Amino acid sequence: MAGYRDDDPYGPYGQHPQQYPPPAPQPHPQPHPEPYADPYAAAPQPQPYPYAEPAPPPAPAPPPPKLHWKDLLAGILFRPSATFWQMRDYSMWGPALVVTFLYGLVAVFGLDSARDSILDTTTSTLIPYLAVTGVAMVLGALLLGTVTHNLARQFGGNGLWAPTTGLAMLIMTLTDLPRLAVALFLGGAAPVVQVLGWATWLFAGVLFTMMVSRSHEIAWPRALAASAIQLLAILALVKLGTL
Repeated sequence: MAGYRDDDPYGPYGQHPQQYPPPAPQPHPQPHPEPYADPYAAAPQPQPYPYAEPAPPPAPAPPPPKLHWKDLLAGILFRPSATFWQMRDYSMWGPALVVTFLYGLVAVFGLDSARDSILDTTTSTLIPYLAVTGVAMVLGALLLGTVTHNLARQFGGNGLWAPTTGLAMLIMTLTDLPRLAVALFLGGAAPVVQVLGWATWLFAGVLFTMMVSRSHEIAWPRALAASAIQLLAILALVKLGTL
């Protein structure tokens, strides 16, 4: 047997090896899309910027305008709740001082004993007496209004001194005008004057309580307690002097 070579294509037995074609490459199977799949369902959603600035808070509403002195005086008697809300941030020294001074000039004529002594004096003596009475009434009302304001702050109120004191002075004088007008003609001892005195004093108590409650944002029992000293002073100095 002849020698075998490694490079002999027929092999050691002289036979030609059978040739097989190489297998064809198989394509990778592709997933079939779902017949009803939303092509935009898997789309990435835009993410908000993590460091975006927050929206600024809305600007507070501007306060209502200040009332004219005529609307202020009428509002205290006929629209007290809305008037006290609207004027809780405004001072009203002009109307408060003028009305209280004029009230002090006329209030002495509502007292029987004081009216008789005034009518017997001369004009040169009467004018200084009335001026001093008006100034004393202004100072007394200013002091009582300040006491009411300080008590309201002690009870948890947050109101301002000037609006509270000015409204207190106006309430003190305006509510006593009906009694004073009748007392000028009938005298302070007349029964109708006495009834008006108690009725206007109770009305003043309602207005004081409402004003302090609105101006200082406290409950009405605390507002009434803050007004108690001023109400007692009005009763002792003005009302009881005619009863």
